Amino acid sequence: MTTYWNVKLGGETAIAQQIAQAAQLLQQGETVAFPTETVYGLGADATNTKAVEHIFTAKGRPSDNPLIVHIAGTEQLASLVQADCITPDHQKLMAAFWPGPLTIVLPVLAGSLSPLVTAGLNTVGIRIPDHPVALQLLREVNLPIAAPSANSSGRPSPTLASHVRDDLDGRIGGIVDGGATGVGVESTVVQFVDGELFVLRPGGVTAEQMQVILPDICIHTSEPTEVEASQTPRAPGMKYTHYAPKGTMYIVQGEDEQAVAARIQADIDAAKARGESTGVLTFEERVNWYRADLILACGSLAQPDTIARELYAALRTFDERGISYIAAEGVPATGIGQAIMNRLLKAAGHEQIRV
Repeated sequence: MTTYWNVKLGGETAIAQQIAQAAQLLQQGETVAFPTETVYGLGADATNTKAVEHIFTAKGRPSDNPLIVHIAGTEQLASLVQADCITPDHQKLMAAFWPGPLTIVLPVLAGSLSPLVTAGLNTVGIRIPDHPVALQLLREVNLPIAAPSANSSGRPSPTLASHVRDDLDGRIGGIVDGGATGVGVESTVVQFVDGELFVLRPGGVTAEQMQVILPDICIHTSEPTEVEASQTPRAPGMKYTHYAPKGTMYIVQGEDEQAVAARIQADIDAAKARGESTGVLTFEERVNWYRADLILACGSLAQPDTIARELYAALRTFDERGISYIAAEGVPATGIGQAIMNRLLKAAGHEQIRV
């Protein structure tokens, strides 16, 4: 049975009691889903292999996919990573973006974490989430918590507790409902190699923001090459299909927005004629441009952060409505748009049309 706590309700004492109960479950080796500023995470004691196994079992997640570890403060780093490998540039990023949606890959301290967390690598991704419920839970549990997104593996990540219940109810120990998440896409994952910074997964912190903090550092933002079947990915999201709705989905992108719209409508009309249930993923500015069974406005092009915030919920809505054929508009891959396009491409199996 999955225990459910709604920490949006009740006074300060009641909320503290609920979080203490969730922390106790984690200390006992159970799994607990909780909100962060990015998406809901499915947490377990990162030092307890049995507990971490529960994450992989509940999600149906491949065991060679490493997990990100969440901590409450930088003072916990000394017991988890090789302290002499933390450079002044690492410290600048931590000072600027922790707490926040930035995961930094560091050399792991031997024996400090379950080997399932690192998937056998000699590194581990660590972050401090910027969410009051997550931080309160992490302080209460006083353990490093491994926490991938709290969804069935491959499905759109959860931005509401109800999404977690849809995927994992009865398969995990508890769910802490702290309301909607803020950023809406997962953290940015970065790693320094030979004095240069590599973005392994774009996310809530943009390359442009990091360049301001590290003006003299070369930041590589191109998508990492596909990981071979026999290789262990350096970060989550590099190897396996993620974020995908159940229906067929592809992306149409181009400089001429009218040409994009015309191509999408022609494809939707053809799919409708084949008997498909059709959907279009677009933006507030263009929601009236299309005819389909379901047209979803996913945020505004004028405010790309709203697209990131609403993306996963929109993909889940297509599933709820039984849409079998989905055409999605792409966005410019700058700023948070890089993370949005990363998720859209993975959701579409990299099926993309340029017009």
